[in-house]
Amino acid sequence: ESYLAHTSHIDNWDLVDSSAEHVVGGYLAERSRAPLRKLARSNSLWERRIAMLATFHLLKRGEAEDTLAIATLLLHDEHDLIHKAVGWMLRELGKRVSEAELRAFLDAHAAEMPRTMLRYAIERFPAEERARYLAVPRVARPRRARPKTAV
Repeated sequence: ESYLAHTSHIDNWDLVDSSAEHVVGGYLAERSRAPLRKLARSNSLWERRIAMLATFHLLKRGEAEDTLAIATLLLHDEHDLIHKAVGWMLRELGKRVSEAELRAFLDAHAAEMPRTMLRYAIERFPAEERARYLAVPRVARPRRARPKTAV
């Protein structure tokens, strides 16, 4: 709870990446995951990244639902650090939980995913399959309007 109450002091990707999985993911493992949705909807880049990276703890327990839910919420985020985090967690979902669930997500969303997010998610796929996903015709992505915040 203390970590979540002081996210304003977490102000770089290294702090998020080294703590969110263990502190937030570990804390929420046996609790309501509602704080993840709240963080994912935040105007703070770092809170959004915390939401995504916290799901790594859950993936390691074989749980994909929250990763998919947060990835969906962040699908149209404009920041490249979110694209990388979402793609990374999707790749881990395929590696640790279910390639079928990853492919289902990609089949539903590849056309609207930011290219970096898609590339990270498909890194472990065979070359032919990566090429197939990268060839999916792109659709215009709605932009998530946010007030400007300090990074």
